[in-house]
Amino acid sequence: MLIAFNKPFNVLCQFTDRSEPPRRTLAEFGLPPDVYAAGRLDYDSEGLLLLTDDGDLAHRLTDPRHKQPKTYWVQVEGSPDESHLAALRSGVDLNDGRTLPTNATLIEPPPSLWPRDPPVRFRKTVPDAWIELTISEGRNRQVRRMTAAVGLPTLRLVRISMGAHTLDDLQPGQWKTL
Repeated sequence: MLIAFNKPFNVLCQFTDRSEPPRRTLAEFGLPPDVYAAGRLDYDSEGLLLLTDDGDLAHRLTDPRHKQPKTYWVQVEGSPDESHLAALRSGVDLNDGRTLPTNATLIEPPPSLWPRDPPVRFRKTVPDAWIELTISEGRNRQVRRMTAAVGLPTLRLVRISMGAHTLDDLQPGQWKTL
């Protein structure tokens, strides 16, 4: 079984949480029993999360050797120009090494997405923009670290695809069997 789930903002990619106070988890969304996340999506990120009950499938989806592309829509603080996008495309030096080259394009007009709760902070004096970024790695908080490294801090991060699987029209908290 393979499930596509639109993970809302501030939800853990696990079914339990031992922190105090407890955070929201996957347990509240009525997912089938015995499935688990194939990969991770940070607590403060949104969008496509694949879940499965098949360990071999989870491995094929997430093992770096299989280089499954993951595409994100990233709202950044600042005004990206061609030099920012070129730096992202060629790979960025992070504290754990250089990233692989990526696909990075400016999204104009900005994507039409559901409102985030709570909303992204708005500052009249600081512009923001959206970038579509496709990576084939999966380092911890990689997209956020990459955009920060080129001078564009991430404000909102939404994964829209993973391999051949896409978010399509799923709204936050909704899921479907693929």
